[in-house]
Amino acid sequence: MYVNKEQLISYIKKLSEPKVLVIGDLAIDEMVYGNAERISREAPVLILLHSETKLILGAASNAAHNVSALNGGKVSVIGVCGDDFQAGQLRETFEKANVNCGLLVVDPSRKTTTKTRISGSITTSITQQIVRIDRQTNEMLSPEIEEEVLKQIERAVPEFDAVILSNYHIGTLTPKIIQETIRLANQHNKIIVVDAQKELEVYKNVTSMTPNLPDTQKSVGFLIESEEDLQRAGDKLLNETNAKSVLITCGADGMFVARGHGNYTKIPVFNKSEVFDVTGAGDTVTAVYTLALAAGADPVYAAIIGNIAASLVVKQFGCATTSIDEILNAVEEL
Repeated sequence: MYVNKEQLISYIKKLSEPKVLVIGDLAIDEMVYGNAERISREAPVLILLHSETKLILGAASNAAHNVSALNGGKVSVIGVCGDDFQAGQLRETFEKANVNCGLLVVDPSRKTTTKTRISGSITTSITQQIVRIDRQTNEMLSPEIEEEVLKQIERAVPEFDAVILSNYHIGTLTPKIIQETIRLANQHNKIIVVDAQKELEVYKNVTSMTPNLPDTQKSVGFLIESEEDLQRAGDKLLNETNAKSVLITCGADGMFVARGHGNYTKIPVFNKSEVFDVTGAGDTVTAVYTLALAAGADPVYAAIIGNIAASLVVKQFGCATTSIDEILNAVEEL
């Protein structure tokens, strides 16, 4: 497919316009840093002298943060948090990221999903992650909390241009919430994009989905080792979900877009040699791809813009975001 550079730039400039609603498993990443000081006398373990703690939006929250960085905060989240200290941290981090969290539902029986990464360093070495501690409740929502979430979704969907369903399989996106969100999005003629790690066939009648290669293989049931395999996988997902398009992210091999009727596009990866940390890059792709679709781009142009954005955030450590100016500069350098 021939890509018109001026057309691509025009879509990038429109990324600030659409309003986006993100529904899914919200989380914060707590990054704890320290300098290695000595070995403890109590046990053969390293003692770190604490230097700083950073709170970063993770999981579905990261997709919302990426949207906010591009559209000036025209983004809201719907999800569940606990009635705990971490819930306050989550709200505070959303506010700093200019993400509206006024639609959050509180469930006192659940933990606010928090992933704590403890990293240490010495003066002659890079920072090294030592351990990760996950705080979360994996059970599906109770019927009462599910009903509260559904009420928020029903009120919110008509007010937005696009909806992202971000499923990290921590329990927020119940079958009923998935089906009702898709129904409402279609009823109100909204873009709806799915970012999920498994059971892709349950997302019927969506605009698009953005699975990575390993998750695609698990969903379609066969190894993908060639472009022909990608075509077959794309067709299977399209047939099973009735999606208008499928974007498969293939890591260092770029992306693949399937749109049905034998319409396939392979997109190469950008700045392959400058990858520092791929954490959260999938959320960036989903966020930017959704914004571009809502701005009027076709799936291939939207995927290219998402690809460029991902090439920028992987240069940074942890979940990161980019800006419209950075994406435009990257286009000029391609």
